[in-house]
Amino acid sequence: MNRSTIDLWVGIFVAAGFAALLFLALKAGNLATFSTAQSYQVQAKFANIGGLKVRAPVKSAGVVVGRIADIRFDNDSYEAIVSMTIDQDYKFPRDTTAKILTSGILGEQYVGLEAGGDAKMLEAGSTLRLTQSAVVLENLISQFLFNKAAEGKDEKK
Repeated sequence: MNRSTIDLWVGIFVAAGFAALLFLALKAGNLATFSTAQSYQVQAKFANIGGLKVRAPVKSAGVVVGRIADIRFDNDSYEAIVSMTIDQDYKFPRDTTAKILTSGILGEQYVGLEAGGDAKMLEAGSTLRLTQSAVVLENLISQFLFNKAAEGKDEKK
């Protein structure tokens, strides 16, 4: 092979390497999920959001139906207000429950929606009233330890 053919192949492999790095950067930053589909925004208040992040998925029955748009703190109720952007294709009743769930044991957190039975549907700007906060592993461990310590103290009497 002559020099120009080798240079051509090196250039092709370098370009493929840059494309692979760009793909990995978009996946790691969760920017590959950019969507221009029609959507509506709803909000929910949670006492504890754990490690929930902006652009985390919103799922219902395992299907991604939207993304987290914004997370902010309410100074009046001392709760986190989570704004979710739901694709227009997915309609949910007004009494839908929002839960913060975790993928696997220690995976990323997302919001899970469970549809209720109300005849009226959520609209843009609606607020979900039924929420369940994130389960924080440290709180579970401390509750377990305090309960065990209390049991041991009661048995000594």
